[in-house]
Amino acid sequence: MADIKWTLVGREFVHCNCAYGCPCQFNALPTHGNCCAVVGIEIDEGHHGNTKLDGLRCSMIVAWPGAIHQGKGEFVPIVDERASPEQREALLRIMSGLDTEPGATFFQVFSTTYEKFHDPVFARIDFEVDVNDRTARLVVPGWIDAHGEPILNPVTGKQHRARINLPHGFEYVTSEIGRGWAETQGGLKLSIPDSHAHFAQLHITETGVVH
Repeated sequence: MADIKWTLVGREFVHCNCAYGCPCQFNALPTHGNCCAVVGIEIDEGHHGNTKLDGLRCSMIVAWPGAIHQGKGEFVPIVDERASPEQREALLRIMSGLDTEPGATFFQVFSTTYEKFHDPVFARIDFEVDVNDRTARLVVPGWIDAHGEPILNPVTGKQHRARINLPHGFEYVTSEIGRGWAETQGGLKLSIPDSHAHFAQLHITETGVVH
């Protein structure tokens, strides 16, 4: 059992290099054999012990040479520059999988697959996400420039809508599927053109996703 109780309620945008839908969501191997992604999270309500996290943002750059479960990954944690020292420590502990039951959240599961933990980044995180509209903009100056859009029908040009429901998942209950683009700089440089993105409401704690 985790000794410290924590909760994050908010919204996320995740963009990776897999084809739309992302095989990882179905326990299949990644589209191109490797995995890399950027993540943006807006916290509407949250706490870590007695430390409030309401209104803060956090982000991640991650990459693995193969499938995530095969390990040897890299992780760049990015925390809102507005966070106090206590809030920074709280978010870094959550994002690093600490104070969490084994297997309970994607933060904790991913943390077991990292070979390289980059130094944390404290920066301005410009982030807007609309889960229902499948749109997002994530900019961390000097680190991330990413955005997400709906998938378009190749014949009619109309927006295509698809969802993934994971009743026993460790990240979300339901996500809206779209497409994204990202360029990253700094210690982990990535270029991820037109590929999978998902947009989801988050409600997770040290024991997992709240249903």
